Amino acid sequence: MKPKTSIKIGLLGLGVVGAGVAQTLLQKGPLFASRTGCTLEIKKILVRDIAKKRGAAVPEALLTMDAEEILGDSEIEIVIELMGGEQPAHDYICRAVSSGKHVVTANKEVLAKHGPELLSMAEAHGVSIFYEASVGGGIPLIAPFRQELIANEIHGIQAIINGTTNYILTKMSQEGLPFDIALKQAQELGYAEADPTNDVEAHDAAYKLSILATLAFRSDVRPADIYREGISRLTPKDFKYAQELGYAIKLLAIGKLNDGAIQVRVHPALVPIDLLLAKVDGVFNAVYVEGDLVGRVLFYGQGAGSLPTSSSVVANVLDLAQSLSTGATPRPNIRLDAPKALLPFGDIRTRYYLRVSVADRPGVLAQIAKVLGDHLISISSFIQKESDESAQTAEIVIMTHLAQESAMLAARTDLEKLTTVYEIGSFIRVEG
Repeated sequence: MKPKTSIKIGLLGLGVVGAGVAQTLLQKGPLFASRTGCTLEIKKILVRDIAKKRGAAVPEALLTMDAEEILGDSEIEIVIELMGGEQPAHDYICRAVSSGKHVVTANKEVLAKHGPELLSMAEAHGVSIFYEASVGGGIPLIAPFRQELIANEIHGIQAIINGTTNYILTKMSQEGLPFDIALKQAQELGYAEADPTNDVEAHDAAYKLSILATLAFRSDVRPADIYREGISRLTPKDFKYAQELGYAIKLLAIGKLNDGAIQVRVHPALVPIDLLLAKVDGVFNAVYVEGDLVGRVLFYGQGAGSLPTSSSVVANVLDLAQSLSTGATPRPNIRLDAPKALLPFGDIRTRYYLRVSVADRPGVLAQIAKVLGDHLISISSFIQKESDESAQTAEIVIMTHLAQESAMLAARTDLEKLTTVYEIGSFIRVEG
């Protein structure tokens, strides 16, 4: 490959992250030229509305509303896709790759749903797709899995990878706020979207886990393979009781490899308070990885925001530019092993926390214990938390020993049939 002294870039999208990337490349041009050995020039930026007022100081001459000015321009060698969403971003990435352009993207949805096909297409056309910013914002995650951890057999991942939900859970835990109030605060601060469904129902975390699990286990893991459960049903009571029992509640993304089968799930979980993951608060993210050679490693940092995410995007651009400036072939895309089996969610084994409203009279605990015992579920503790003498009701918290998910779900169904059980208020898995 012939060395380059100048590389032209097309940018798709000028939102919060796109503006950060554009400003960084424009302001630090001389520094980046000295580090890569070539100049980096933004030739065009795709926007929806050229007339829109923007905080970013970007020359209007760079703006276009026609994607063809980027995708059809033979001079542009690197396309940065920061539009978000599946379409038209997916089509634009395909078009760029098939035109022989390298791609840098932060698009977790596209990578989660179409990653292996896109990477194969890129390899066929002799180009690379870099996507460090798709998971963890400014935390280096993709590169370590592609390089530093490549000698390892990864046994497991436990991750907090959605800053919005982690902020909400932190507020509920530390201030006793109900979910809707904590969500409203997150929206007012710009941490949550006007429609927060993607975050609070864990779609975002599932996309990111799909990408991480595919890299970690070298097997194609799609969002549809992942059990997903959001945080909207949690209550301040659960955080209070969890703290009394020595736990924090976090939305965990979990990937494990056991006997050659992969289990992948995203859901709220009780985490022992002495673990590092339990101490990750606010909008911060953390990813705990266990490998056979490296042992246990924790990646921690800001998982979102213009500057942290821009850092990852620009780092990918500079990595590509260094290769192109010397005529070297950019780092190859990751290759997957033979497909691994997916463990059915009902076969997982973990511990469980249940908060149950029951009739406050003798024999109720025995009935509950019998139902659990019939499903081979052993009880670790029974604690009565509250009672209402006038209504003759009580609230109890049950902690189990390790049990199989399918057995626990069947037991929960049978518990709900008991006339002495008025409501199962919460059902939360326990990890760690």
